[in-house]
Amino acid sequence: MPTHDAIANVPRGVRPDLPPRPVIEEDAFERIRREQEKSKEREFVRFAFYKVDPAWRRLPPSDRERQKSQLTTVIGEIGRKFMIYSYSLVSTRGDTDFLLWQATKNMDHFHELAAAINGSEMGAYLNLSYSYFALTRRSIYVNKYEEEYLRKYGGDQELDMARIAINPQGSKYLFVYPFVKTRDWYMLSQEERQRLMDEHIRVGHEWPDVKLNTTYSYGLDDQEFVVAFETDFVGRFLDLLMALRLTEASKYTLRDTPSFTCTAMDLAACLNAIG
Repeated sequence: MPTHDAIANVPRGVRPDLPPRPVIEEDAFERIRREQEKSKEREFVRFAFYKVDPAWRRLPPSDRERQKSQLTTVIGEIGRKFMIYSYSLVSTRGDTDFLLWQATKNMDHFHELAAAINGSEMGAYLNLSYSYFALTRRSIYVNKYEEEYLRKYGGDQELDMARIAINPQGSKYLFVYPFVKTRDWYMLSQEERQRLMDEHIRVGHEWPDVKLNTTYSYGLDDQEFVVAFETDFVGRFLDLLMALRLTEASKYTLRDTPSFTCTAMDLAACLNAIG
């Protein structure tokens, strides 16, 4: 019977009783290395929705104020390392109270933040009602409207960076939902999917004041995409979604719920709205 010290519980190399993997050919390795270097610029994205236990509101006011202040300080300090934007869902949903929209190139930051929240006093009263994890990447579909971006901002390098970096435009409202396509979509040829996306992209371009942030979750989480729309006008988002329902590509949607309407505000204001 091996001792506890002899058991490695963290993978760190090849198991001694198994042969090593085949060596990758040099050309393939160099191609993979280039792709890995490019991947370092991509960002991990997390949408963490929290619901406060009703028991928290029954605490003395002084305790609630202390806990809110502590949580705000904890998140604020960690937020100096990467993007954390807070949104309130008080009045728009009954099953969640606030959202922390996070983006970073270092996935360990998410663990650090989650652990710090769990370790706070208020963390004992917070339930993670929804959590979506994704990664940015360059779209595989051609967007002819990107020519406008190139004319305005520069070359392909700037465009690639814009596609893989989360850069909120500071709108008052954020609309978030997970998205899954049917398997029939993936059976279509690339040319046919591009044709369908051309219409989808054209319709979206008619709403320039509604900014779309698309992130990818293949194999990372239960959905395939997480989409987040930003705008200052709720009606504009609703009208855009109605128009997109009429596109041919929409028939390949398997799931696009639950949907969240979030209002941008600082964390202290989000917590004050809860109690």
